Amino acid sequence: MLLKDISFPTPEENILFDEVLLFLAEKGQAGEVLRFWESPVPFIVLGRTGKEEDDIYLQKAKEHHIPVLRRASGGGTGLQGKGCLNYSLVLPQNRHPGLHDIRRSYQYILGRLVTAFKSAGLEICFMPTSDLALVKENKKFSGNAQKRGKKFILHHGTMLYDFDLDMIEHFLKIPKDVPLYRQDRTHKDFVMNLPVNSGALKTIIRQAFGADKDSKSLADEELDCLRKFLSERKIKIY
Repeated sequence: MLLKDISFPTPEENILFDEVLLFLAEKGQAGEVLRFWESPVPFIVLGRTGKEEDDIYLQKAKEHHIPVLRRASGGGTGLQGKGCLNYSLVLPQNRHPGLHDIRRSYQYILGRLVTAFKSAGLEICFMPTSDLALVKENKKFSGNAQKRGKKFILHHGTMLYDFDLDMIEHFLKIPKDVPLYRQDRTHKDFVMNLPVNSGALKTIIRQAFGADKDSKSLADEELDCLRKFLSERKIKIY
């Protein structure tokens, strides 16, 4: 599996580059890949069907010039920025039988992370539908979402390790659809940072999926496709 540790300066580039990797894989111009990225600036991103008026304190976001974007995958609304590592997987559906079904694919992918973190001395657990949490604290540190193609899937998720958790409370409302393990907790009582730095996180995730080849540069077809998506796809809401 190819590893791409590539972050862009703008939220739009970072969000759309995940789609580029899936698009090229579907066309047969690329294969399975693990990407790491982290936004240098804060922004809010909604899932494919999320409603900004339900999930975001819009006036506060506008006052603080926090961009609001929409991604192509499902899942809930999240706040991004420094201290939030993103990992993105483009996987062929024939890699494992579980990848053909969305619920089983979460079990398969997040289960591999649970095993890898345990080997590194951290007890984490998969919380359906798509969260990872620290066992002892029973708090979420990772949210995940997917976009599915005909042959490949894009699975991407966040890993909080040094994020300003006060920002979540300030800009995001409590979602209407919450997992049972949340137990009516506020954002600050429900979400936490992992006690691991970004370098160690990348090592754990890389080992979980066997990414053994490095590429920190953009292929010509990736750059061309990204430029095309940026000109065609209006993913910024505010």
